[in-house]
Amino acid sequence: MKSVVVTGSTSGIGLAIATAFAENNANVVINGFGAADEIEAIRAKLDGLGTGKVLYHPADMTKPHEISDLIQTAVEQFDGVDILVNNAGIQHVEKIEDFPVEKWDQIIAINLSSSFHTIRNAVPHMKRKGWGRIINIASAHGLVASPFKAAYVAAKHGVMGLTKTVALEVAENHITANTICPGYVLTPLVEKQIPDTAKARGISEAEVKSDVMLKFQPTKEFVGTDEVAAIALFLASDAAKSINGTHISVDGGWTAQ
Repeated sequence: MKSVVVTGSTSGIGLAIATAFAENNANVVINGFGAADEIEAIRAKLDGLGTGKVLYHPADMTKPHEISDLIQTAVEQFDGVDILVNNAGIQHVEKIEDFPVEKWDQIIAINLSSSFHTIRNAVPHMKRKGWGRIINIASAHGLVASPFKAAYVAAKHGVMGLTKTVALEVAENHITANTICPGYVLTPLVEKQIPDTAKARGISEAEVKSDVMLKFQPTKEFVGTDEVAAIALFLASDAAKSINGTHISVDGGWTAQ
């Protein structure tokens, strides 16, 4: 039975990925913020989906010692981390000269540095077992930029580089490292951006959806969280053992332009 750690998995893409692995009988450690009773309800629901056990760990992704404890908990409970999914992320939309320094620091910490810390702690256990999958959730913004998202775009580009480097280091250990690059997925993270983007651009929230978010997605549709989860399951499978150090875009054709 495989053990999976999914950061930022109490909602959105992370929850969809954790759900998919739980349904496939993996042991899963979920992580993220939220009300205690809501998180317990999520954990209990996931725990009943398959034969694996589902645990919750409250690690703050800005705190390396808590991230280390997250991985150590998976090791103690499930003898390691077979599949690591780095999904935790936040966003802030503001023009560069007004971008708050503390928001820059927070986004780099959560969206980029946390992946370094989880990978650094998990890889020795993957090497011990001679098998592992590292799946980093980047973004179309790991490949292209958009205005007013300096920290997010920088962090996601950084995730792409981190993934390639790790992939080269661990390839001979039967471990792969890849990224999934979703376009716009209507998650709580994206929904929170809509009023901020409307303010930054001086347009309506409806125009943000049609003229900003979906403007570059040729399908003119948001990506489903279940679509991203399906890619994660595939990358964790034996069929994907030779896919290493690369990315899979799930963006309706955005980055084809």
